[in-house]
Parts: sequence; structure tokens; C-alpha cells
Amino acid sequence: MPWDTAHYLRFGDERTRAAADLVARIDLWQPESIVDLGCGPGNSTRLLRERWPRARVLGLDSSPEMIAAARAADPDHDWLKADIGAWQPGCTFDLVFANAALQWLPDHPALVGRLFRLVSPGGALAFQIPSDAHSLVRTFIREISEDPAWRERMAGPRAAVTMDAPSVYYDSLAVSAGTLDIWETEYSHVMEGPQAIVDWISSTGLRPFLDVLDPDERSEFVDRLLARVAAGFPRRVDGRVLFPFRRLFVIAYA
Repeated sequence: MPWDTAHYLRFGDERTRAAADLVARIDLWQPESIVDLGCGPGNSTRLLRERWPRARVLGLDSSPEMIAAARAADPDHDWLKADIGAWQPGCTFDLVFANAALQWLPDHPALVGRLFRLVSPGGALAFQIPSDAHSLVRTFIREISEDPAWRERMAGPRAAVTMDAPSVYYDSLAVSAGTLDIWETEYSHVMEGPQAIVDWISSTGLRPFLDVLDPDERSEFVDRLLARVAAGFPRRVDGRVLFPFRRLFVIAYA
């Protein structure tokens, strides 16, 4: 299923917040070359260009819809449609950056090692992904996916996202990196209600599960998820809902 850029950007501020926190923490003075892996519609790429306006910044994404949206919003900069897992640039970068993109790729020990080899001396690899810590919404999705009506089709979706513990990234990078900075942050996003949480996740983590269903099944899956979210995330005093979202951040300096 193609990425829906408009749907993705409905929660653009919330999605960009973690990218802004990661960019602010990177201790590089004047990188000359930067690549934003999985740049999406360019919201994270814009943050990189604002912090380092003299750098050459390349935005890369495998989705033609995302690249088209990024190019339409910012036509004067460099955008490339490519798959992170297969991309071989033939050069190194002062900063290799990825905001909520690497979880869509397998074998993270090998992946982060390969990406770190794209970092120039004195540069850094910086990325953030959803944490592998307990997530109530992910638990709900996996429970619903076990329904016999579609269980056999859900093996792929259940394996579609990779999120390892902080120790995995440390062990994968510690031998090569001069310095490692690893932390987790839990954001409490203020949402209008349970439907907003389902809308948020439907354009990211829920997509692989819905992709293998026919339209009627998708509606049933989403309805069942919405009922669980409504029960699991009670409304606060003002009628809105808090959506806890934990993310893992890694910066490895060469």
C-alpha cells in the first residue's frame, strides 16, 4: 500500500518532536555532508538544514510518494528515491541520520554496523526508533492479529518491524565508535481521543497488518482496535487522551 503523505503529516508536530530532540543532542560543529535516511516528506530534513545551513543535505526515502512530497515542499534541495537496505553511496558522510526509519529494516546489528561505515572520521551516526519496551497499542494489534480468520496472513506483519534493546545497539557499535550516547524518552502525546491514536498508528505500525486484509476485514480490525484503545486509554479531565510513546535514541561518534 502506498504511503499516504497527508495522513502521515496529520501528526507532523508529534512525529517531528523526536527528530528535533535528536538533532539538538548531536555534538557536531560544522558537518559538511549529511544524509537523512527515510526522510519521509522532509520534515526531519528541514531540521537538519536549519541547524547546519552550510551543509549539503541529502534526503533519501524508498517511497515515491514521500520523495514527491518532499521535493514539492522544498524543490531546491537534493532528494533521492532509494532503499536504505540496498543503498551503496560510494562515499561517506559527516552525519548519517535516521528518524523513525530503521525499524522497517531487519537485522539491526548488521544494519547499524554498515551505516556506521558510511560515517566520515570525526562524524556521527544518529538515529531514533520506537522503543522495544512494552507498548499497549502494539499489544492490542498483536492480540487482534491472532484471530483465526487472518492469523496465517499475519506472520509477515508481526515480523515487519525491528526494535532491539539498547544493549544490542551498544554491542553492535561499541567496538567501532569512539563515543556512544544512548537513551530512551517517553513522550505523553495529548490526543483528541481514541480515534486519533488509531489514526496515528494506522499510517505507521498498523499498516503492515492492514495491507494483508481485504476492505471488510480492515474495517473489522480497526473497529476492534479502536474499542481496545478506548478502554485502555481513558479520557482525562478535559476529554482528551494521553498517548505514551517511548523512543530509543542512539548517537555513535566516529
